[in-house]
Amino acid sequence: MKSSNPVLTRLGEAAAQERAAGHYAPAGYPAAPPIVRPMTVDDVVVRTVALLALTGVAGALTWALVPDSLLGVAWIGGAMVGLVLGLVITFARVTNPFVISAYAIVEGVFVGAVSKFYETAFEGIVLQAVLGTFGLFFLMAMLFKARVIRATPRFVKGVLAALVGVFALILMNFVLSLFHINTGLRDGSPLAIGFSIVIIIVASLTFILDFAQVEEAVRYGLPQRYAWNCAFGILVGLIWLYLEILRLISYFRD
Repeated sequence: MKSSNPVLTRLGEAAAQERAAGHYAPAGYPAAPPIVRPMTVDDVVVRTVALLALTGVAGALTWALVPDSLLGVAWIGGAMVGLVLGLVITFARVTNPFVISAYAIVEGVFVGAVSKFYETAFEGIVLQAVLGTFGLFFLMAMLFKARVIRATPRFVKGVLAALVGVFALILMNFVLSLFHINTGLRDGSPLAIGFSIVIIIVASLTFILDFAQVEEAVRYGLPQRYAWNCAFGILVGLIWLYLEILRLISYFRD
């Protein structure tokens, strides 16, 4: 069965070549053991948990050690560095565990600063957002496992189109806000609530793409190191979903 993902197709072919090289031996000699171990779903799970732990520890330390006067610096600094690292990892298909772990730590600083700000304004909001985030994540995992939602080519195109549309609106809103123009997308109005709900739905559906990518990667026998890249994708989705749920709850608590 040929994958609809050209990147995974190329990586699968490269993995096959690596495994063939590992089995090669001159005539009359026993075949050498494979030098490349293919990734498994468990590899992705372990690495995702490890990245979440790094993010959580970095966030907790930021919350505890960074004074309120420097929260803005940690917030903006973490967001900018995390954005650059995230783009590099995404487009360069980085599988280096140290680079991806650095991203998790930087995002932990960012998330910790944001969380402390919201918790100061709305007591208990962080716990609510965490429960909502993991609740939606596990719901998507169950729906995918039960094949209620399938990552068909049409579904993938639809989610990607929704992602482009959402990010375009977020960027437009940010640019207009610099000129003090209020679009109503982030001011707590009914329009803002609806926009946040749309973002949460789109962010949740991206997990289906992540799960499908893991399945295809395992099917193609990609080397174990690619589990780091799959775990990175899941981490990005969890952070994005958490921040948006945090924002949505704040609208109702305001």
